[in-house]
Amino acid sequence: MTTANQRLATMPASRERRWLRANLFLVLRRSSQAFFLLIFMIGPWFGIWWVQGNLAGSLTLGVLPLTDPFVFLQSLAALHWPATSALTGAVIVALAYGLLGGRAYCAWVCPINPVTDAASWLHRKLGLKKGWQPPKSTRLWLVAVALVVSAITGTIAWETVNPVSMLHRGLIFGMGSAWLFVLAVFLFDLLLSRRGWCGHLCPVGAFYGLLGEKSILRVSAAKRSACNDCMDCYAVCPEMQVLSAPLNGSDQNSPLILSRDCSNCGRCIDVCDLDVFKFTHRFDRTPAAAHAKRPSHTKKIQGQLPGQISGEIR
Repeated sequence: MTTANQRLATMPASRERRWLRANLFLVLRRSSQAFFLLIFMIGPWFGIWWVQGNLAGSLTLGVLPLTDPFVFLQSLAALHWPATSALTGAVIVALAYGLLGGRAYCAWVCPINPVTDAASWLHRKLGLKKGWQPPKSTRLWLVAVALVVSAITGTIAWETVNPVSMLHRGLIFGMGSAWLFVLAVFLFDLLLSRRGWCGHLCPVGAFYGLLGEKSILRVSAAKRSACNDCMDCYAVCPEMQVLSAPLNGSDQNSPLILSRDCSNCGRCIDVCDLDVFKFTHRFDRTPAAAHAKRPSHTKKIQGQLPGQISGEIR
């Protein structure tokens, strides 16, 4: 007779949980992304100017300036010294993401993230191959290229092709050719490179990753000894390589996900029925006994992932 534990080990985690609990952080992220998009749109759409500008630079309630630090650096490279308010805004944003985790921008704010998540979901549903995977260092090189091109041309180079800026301008003035940029990102992730845009190419995500290198907020595989290798966390993680060391105890035996690639999206927490993961801080020193090293029988991740999540929304 099949035991409860055996059934649990063979069923996708989200089937064992209430739908909202299994998608809590996903729902919160989509709500956050919609909120940040709407507060920029209600001005041009309805004349309610709580926030003026866009994610590159804005002024909230006529008082609080916020500036994308990557845009700020490109402006300096182009020898355009920004206004004092822009400098103040860049410092505020840099400090915020330095504490929360730089790539939290990708998971909780960036409006292109739902596009790439949708492409990844459809990629799995269609059973497509992993596809071309550029070196992850490519996006770091693109950070350097953006700064060099800005210096040569005297422009904020990346903003001319940034899909996020294209989407913002398209929603205000009419999408037109902006749809081509968004569609290109979707098709690239769907047909050419699974999670290739955010994971391998986007220089904005790479820059914010560097910014959050020592961030306070972290995800921890706090109960990794309970892991049953169902692989559901690998199936939904946009940067699955960040899970291996914490789960296997190979990173100084720490259960903390310390990689700058982690976007703090919380999906591993959502889908794990055994509550292996939780949000914590980088100074978490829970006694080692609670983080006992799990057996080294983690399945090798290649091609398609066995843990398919049912009821997942995008």
